[in-house]
Amino acid sequence: MFWADRIAEEIQNTQAKKTPGEPLIIRDEKTLSGRVHIGSTRGVAIHGVVGEALTSAGVANEYLYELNDFDPFDSIPGYLDETVYTEHLGKPLYMVPSPEKGYENYAEFYGAEFIGVHKHAGFFPRYYRTYADLYAAGKMDDLIRTALEKKDEVRRILKEVSGSEKDASWLPVSVVCEQCGKIMTTRASDFNGETVAYTCDKGPDGCVPCGHSGRVSPFGGKAKLFWKVDWAAKWIAMGVDVEGGGKDHSTKGGSRDVSNHIARELYEAISPFDIPYEFFLVGGKKMSSSKGRGTSAKEMSELFPPEVFRLLLIGKDIREQINIDPSGDSVPRLYDWYDELAAGVREGKEDDYARLYAYCQMPEKRAELAVPWQMRFREVAFIVQMPHLSLLEEAERTKGSPLTEDEVRALEERAHYARFWLSTYAPEEFKYTLQDALPSVELSLEQKSALGTLASFIEHEHPDAEALHTRMHELKEEVPIPPKDLFQAIYKVFLNRTSGPKAGWFLAGLPREDVVARLKEAAA
Repeated sequence: MFWADRIAEEIQNTQAKKTPGEPLIIRDEKTLSGRVHIGSTRGVAIHGVVGEALTSAGVANEYLYELNDFDPFDSIPGYLDETVYTEHLGKPLYMVPSPEKGYENYAEFYGAEFIGVHKHAGFFPRYYRTYADLYAAGKMDDLIRTALEKKDEVRRILKEVSGSEKDASWLPVSVVCEQCGKIMTTRASDFNGETVAYTCDKGPDGCVPCGHSGRVSPFGGKAKLFWKVDWAAKWIAMGVDVEGGGKDHSTKGGSRDVSNHIARELYEAISPFDIPYEFFLVGGKKMSSSKGRGTSAKEMSELFPPEVFRLLLIGKDIREQINIDPSGDSVPRLYDWYDELAAGVREGKEDDYARLYAYCQMPEKRAELAVPWQMRFREVAFIVQMPHLSLLEEAERTKGSPLTEDEVRALEERAHYARFWLSTYAPEEFKYTLQDALPSVELSLEQKSALGTLASFIEHEHPDAEALHTRMHELKEEVPIPPKDLFQAIYKVFLNRTSGPKAGWFLAGLPREDVVARLKEAAA
């Protein structure tokens, strides 16, 4: 059973039922502290596809996505100007200015970019903001009051579950300083039922407190619950039934464990159905350490059409890691995987792979599942670098028949993504330049003999790609020469490198007279 269907079935079997007609609430969130890493998109996709699976099973549900703009601006990303942003360290994200004009604040700017990635992948949750829609709107007030009145219970849970000890004066809220606007620099104490005392006197390097002290109401957006209490409180405020997270949150003593205890023991509520999932790696590194070019959600999404991007996000079971390196061969291998799924569907297979292919399609296209033939991404990437070749003609030659309108559109789309990848992240091994003249290369006597024999064969027989392939392998006995050495010789004289595409197909696509002339010159 496909993992999303399995989880949907588990939810139906274990989750407390809503009243008739009331949908299950699925929730996820992201703190908008800067450009969002591709790793965060896995949560978006998992929650989105589980919702689609529930809908497929006839279970009403709604997907909510929180754009967290109330957490503190705790560090300046390397791509921003420190001289502009240092003064804003410690403020809630909604108070930090946008890097570009046209956005209300920092969080809105990066939130808009991340929403664009969601849409590209076909996920359309209902969005809300932490500050305006939860805290400032008063939806968290009663939950904040309970946490403050039962602060000793919170302290006990933190110690027993995670080993974290807090002193007797500690309160589980961060206050927004009335003087400097920072939330990361304040310490709250002494809740009297209406206000808390606070002092703005602490902060990490570069985050300067103003030293102000006073009393303030912690309600209506003037204070924020600390993370693990905040998480549990949000479940209650939003009526959440299903919410997962990275597997590290769900370890014993981890964030999810603490929040589960707080939900149950402090708020007397049932925690949402958990979906712990594995990490998303880029080049073998977790998102905390993979910060190079191509690691952001937006950059990664630009490499794939929606259905292939969805495959990247949902193709692996949630218990398996995802690992992709846009500067390696991960990109063409992902396209190959998608094509294999499509081939299975064309053959009439009805299995988990066919189900995965269906989930890769945008929801609105799933009713009439289209499975157009597509040329391999690697071949498209090669052809678009060969100005003398017609992509359409080569695709029809490979398919063996004319392309349909859908197949032509798919080919053009794939060519667009191939060109983009080649111009951005593709490694040198995928970049080819057809040499205008014979390059200065060293060839063995066996290689020269094989090239001469091959030139004569092409000149007199006018072979197609399959016949060329067969003849090349026959030469290993006649010359004799290992096929690898022959292929390297061909790549050297035409591409000035030792590797390339399938040699028979490659030569068959070049003008016959030019091929014969180049082979004879190299064999001389």
